[in-house]
Amino acid sequence: MAQEAIINEDLSINSQWEEVCGQLKTEFGQTAFDSWLKPLSISSFNDGVLRIGAPTAFMKNWVITHYSDRIHRIWERKNPDIKTIQVVVQSMYNSPEATGTQLSFRGGDDSLTKRIKISPTPQKMYEVANNFGGADALASKLNPAYTFENFVVGKTNEFAYAAARKVAESKSVSFNPLFLYSGVGLGKTHLMHAVAQHIKQCDPERTVVYISAEQFLYKFVNALRYKDTDAFKEQFRSVDVLMIDDVQFLANKTKTQDEFFYTFNSLIESGKQIILSADKSPNDLDGIENRLKSRLNSGLVADIMPADFDLRLGILYKKAEQLGITLPENVAEFLAQKISSSIRELEGSLKRIAAHSMLLSGHEITLDMTQDVLKDMLRSIDRKTTIDEIQKKVAEYFNISVKEMQSSRRARNVARPRQIAMYLAKQLTSRSLPEIGRKFDRDHTTVMHAVRKVEELVLEDASMAESVEALRRTLE
Repeated sequence: MAQEAIINEDLSINSQWEEVCGQLKTEFGQTAFDSWLKPLSISSFNDGVLRIGAPTAFMKNWVITHYSDRIHRIWERKNPDIKTIQVVVQSMYNSPEATGTQLSFRGGDDSLTKRIKISPTPQKMYEVANNFGGADALASKLNPAYTFENFVVGKTNEFAYAAARKVAESKSVSFNPLFLYSGVGLGKTHLMHAVAQHIKQCDPERTVVYISAEQFLYKFVNALRYKDTDAFKEQFRSVDVLMIDDVQFLANKTKTQDEFFYTFNSLIESGKQIILSADKSPNDLDGIENRLKSRLNSGLVADIMPADFDLRLGILYKKAEQLGITLPENVAEFLAQKISSSIRELEGSLKRIAAHSMLLSGHEITLDMTQDVLKDMLRSIDRKTTIDEIQKKVAEYFNISVKEMQSSRRARNVARPRQIAMYLAKQLTSRSLPEIGRKFDRDHTTVMHAVRKVEELVLEDASMAESVEALRRTLE
């Protein structure tokens, strides 16, 4: 009976782990889940201590830093008997993917299932860790909703859209590389998926690999771990179209940048297409080597600007049509006016309203209902600091006008407040350097210089540090 209790407890823990994984996939998305959470497995559960096994020390540290708190909170609700969760390095020999089959047999009155572990070859372990097996196994899954047809085009994104469409429809290399960049939630990933899906559908003979920079990093680390970088190189250098999302995650990863640099050169020399995305322009990517920045700049760089009011309105109506709901004009205008920083947030707010209308109230969507359902989001938006607010507060603090701050005057009593305002805009908002520069009628290099200058002054001048900190507290 004791053995049955242990077996039932193991089954229960594994069942709970499947539920936890389902929630983690929903919260963090398929790409992050496949890269960092799917390879995890239950190692042991004894005396309230649950150990979760990761195949490498690198993955263990990444999971502890980025996901452990959330995993713990979800588990607490699933099983109050779990007091502590530890992420440990578990040998590939002990992982379900690396072992042999399970053999069931009966002994005495109890039915027991025992696992016979078969030690895999190092090559097999490497393939398990990297999910190798051709382009389809190598690439991330694509979102079928992210197509060119579902992408709403406006003034702020039409150039990036046209460039992406040209690359997708061209048999020969048009712009190499194509580098898309924007802030969070403005559509660069949508365009990346649209390009990949268009090529796969219209030219299935071409090998297309779309992968996040995180996954590229993880696979390269495993290649080093299992001493088989040749297989890694062969995979990535034999594709026709290589697409890497969120290149900024390669920052300060010297060896991975080296490998990406050589992969980049190999594909360019072979006439293969490279498409990349990041949250900043190549020149503004911190922690990226200059020689790699030069390569990233060698093709076409396209910026996706924050959506203007008309584009946000168009996106809302398009999404409402896809959801099968009727969106009143006053509600659409309210949402387009209030939620301006992220298309993802805009679409998310509409989904919440639609769900509330269909599942709870069953009534038509109204402005009052919208304000009630989104009250937490609207409060957060109202608290966000804007560049306009920063300019106003800094100008008041130094007794100058906002107009002077935006002027071409270089007098110290105007130039220094301008630099401080640029520095605070970089620190307190999610706007890109070019966006900040436009608010001051300057280019992004001026903003970069201002940020570095203020960083130096804060360290050297106590009075300056005090002024900057006072302004920061006021704005926050």
